[in-house]
Amino acid sequence: MPSSSAIKKIRPLQLIAVIFFTVSGGPYGLEPLLGYAGEHAALLVLMITPMLWDVPAIFTVLELNSMMPVEGGYYKWVKYALGTRWGFFEGWWTWLYTFIDLAIYPVLFVTYASFFFPELAHYKIPVCLFVIWASAGLNILGIVPVGRVSLILSVIVLTPFLILIILFFYHHTGGVTLPSPSVKGIGFPSMAMALYTVMWNCLGWDNVTTYAEEVEKPVRSYLVSVFVAFILVLVVYFFTIMAAQQSHINYATLENDGFPALGTLIGGNWLGVLIAAGGMASTLGIYAAVLLSVSRVPKVMSDDNLLPGWFNRLHPKFNTPYISIIVCSLVVSLMVLWSFAELLIIDVTVYGAGLFLEYVTLIRLRIKEPSTHRPFRVPLNIAGLSLATIFPVGIYVVALTGALVSDEGGIKPAIFAVCTLLTAEIAWQLVKWFRLSPRKPS
Repeated sequence: MPSSSAIKKIRPLQLIAVIFFTVSGGPYGLEPLLGYAGEHAALLVLMITPMLWDVPAIFTVLELNSMMPVEGGYYKWVKYALGTRWGFFEGWWTWLYTFIDLAIYPVLFVTYASFFFPELAHYKIPVCLFVIWASAGLNILGIVPVGRVSLILSVIVLTPFLILIILFFYHHTGGVTLPSPSVKGIGFPSMAMALYTVMWNCLGWDNVTTYAEEVEKPVRSYLVSVFVAFILVLVVYFFTIMAAQQSHINYATLENDGFPALGTLIGGNWLGVLIAAGGMASTLGIYAAVLLSVSRVPKVMSDDNLLPGWFNRLHPKFNTPYISIIVCSLVVSLMVLWSFAELLIIDVTVYGAGLFLEYVTLIRLRIKEPSTHRPFRVPLNIAGLSLATIFPVGIYVVALTGALVSDEGGIKPAIFAVCTLLTAEIAWQLVKWFRLSPRKPS
């Protein structure tokens, strides 16, 4: 294992780009929001949900990461505070949800690429496999190339939407009047899907901590980069949905054809082309960034003797967990036929369970080690932290309940997600049964 100083590290600007792609990657995926929430509730849901769902997660991640900036991130925190079993649950759930999450991006890449080459739709699987394994190769090269590529792709993704927003205000000569915020008339299942849509487009803040030892001055870098990325995500989301709302685009058209249709409506075909190209860049950037984070978890679980030993092998030249990256890519290659709506529900449901363990970890460590140095500390006492967790847990329960009572196909992926969570106990019992023998240090 190379020393921390021997590992090439990324700087805050590159970290902002990696975080942006891990959590967001642009507003791609928000297209169904207006159809689910309607014009009166769309911006309301878009602004309130991140405050209830993301802000508690961000503060939790920043405090825990400042206390333990280690490779493995959330897995190591939960294991340290709650014990090996719950640490295993955290790693297992995150690993599974990320497989599901990763499967959607190569498919979206084909969707946006088909804007230019419609015949690509007939070769979806080969193109998806190319995206998966090209990203695997990039990740094996190390975090610095991923950071550099993410920085370039961030510019490609954000520029078309910046042009879209500018052109919207240029052409919109009258005043901008936002519809009065209201959820009246929105069915419970539709509201649940609106929540899932926004939650899915804003999750993953804890994923960016799994490679903390590969970041220069991790405590300060994460503090600055996370807040910059959060503001950037909210601003881009708000103005894009507002432009869609004010343009009077048909909501079904927006959902089916995506933001390239909005770009064509506001700026002409050339802007639709730019946004479609940005969609391709977004899917590539998100895939590479998320694979970067999840590939570190099996490696550190293997170090702890909770997964087979070959997971912790590092590439002899690039010092990256190449076996873990290859295994992740193999699994995702088998899952690229899943539908977007089902993946969205499963993603958020499984991810939310792991996030809850991180909230418990934060409170547990405040009780267990109140005097341990924390360069960043959430300005709440234990009672305040406990009350703050009500918001993300509450919105999670509302969304899941809405999916379970849905008569539009939401119940199947919701039940599958719950069953997926239960596999952690089965896997844990297998680990105990086989009692993986401790490995001798090399």
